Amino acid sequence: MGEKVLMKGNEAIGEAAIRSGCRHFFGYPITPQTELSAYMAKKMPKIGGTFLQAESEIAAINMVFGASGAGVRAMTSSSSPGISLKSEGISYIAAGDLPAVIVNIMRGGPGLGGIQPAQSDYFQATKGGGHGDYHLIVLAPNGVQELANLTADAFNISDEYRIPVMLLGDGTIGQMMEPVDFDEIPKPVYAHKPWAVNGTKNKRAANCVKTLYLTPSELEDRVIERYEKYEIVKDKLQRWEEHDTEDADIIVSSYGITSRVVETAVKQLRSEGFKVGIIRPITLWPFPEKAYKAVHPKAFLSVEMSMGQMVEDIKLACECSAPVYFTGRTGGIIPTPDEVIAKIKEIAGEVKING
Repeated sequence: MGEKVLMKGNEAIGEAAIRSGCRHFFGYPITPQTELSAYMAKKMPKIGGTFLQAESEIAAINMVFGASGAGVRAMTSSSSPGISLKSEGISYIAAGDLPAVIVNIMRGGPGLGGIQPAQSDYFQATKGGGHGDYHLIVLAPNGVQELANLTADAFNISDEYRIPVMLLGDGTIGQMMEPVDFDEIPKPVYAHKPWAVNGTKNKRAANCVKTLYLTPSELEDRVIERYEKYEIVKDKLQRWEEHDTEDADIIVSSYGITSRVVETAVKQLRSEGFKVGIIRPITLWPFPEKAYKAVHPKAFLSVEMSMGQMVEDIKLACECSAPVYFTGRTGGIIPTPDEVIAKIKEIAGEVKING
């Protein structure tokens, strides 16, 4: 255990990235993630790294594409509408089978929406977001320490699988301050990158990062090959946290800051005799299907700061073995424990469960 430092979530991402070997950051300011760009602007020049505030979000993601293609650890960050602008570039990075870390500190939408926290980019993050057949690995922290840990994980995972990783947090996670012990974060694990476009030194054939295939069968082969890798990731990388699921009549799922609200609600309900458990997805893709297949409640509840985007994945994961309910707020409003408690009691009445 090292010394804990009180930091904002956005700043903790930056420090964890630097300690994970990231020396190339390309960004563009947008609330509520601007502190991350500001942190990197201050720190990168002192360690021989590169910080560049691009002329646009589109430029920033294409700089990540170039740096990642050269084999270095590169990162960008934004918030919801900024990620939309980056989506084409993210698709290119996925098509090039390049490692990269993309941070989305979500705000309300659609459109410019508002600057308050939200979770309404779930579909965009987990279902691709840009064009074509591809996936991002999506990690969802629920506190500042986990934010730092998953930032370090993101670089290692992305390097290992050559798949871009998105760190998906809401505005509250980015703005809140909590103690962080950076000695606890995973150590950098650097993959060998013989594919990198970093100069031949007259010792090998030239490498090329290619995303254009004019022969349909060649493109199909590459996509199928990529999806074979995705199946490996789905088997090995599902992460979740759960408790009180063994006897649970109702299992509640949430992620990010909403999961902290759910913890408070479930603790109160357990004290009243309700058999309620929790499954908190940490990987949103691959979604932790294994967790849902292993439990047998009478109902599931998804609590989100959106209109219920994770509900579909819970239904698929549990194979409709029980009804899946939803409660939540959107537009930048965080649901309260009392709202969650009221919904769980309503469900208990519908499925005839007594507390």
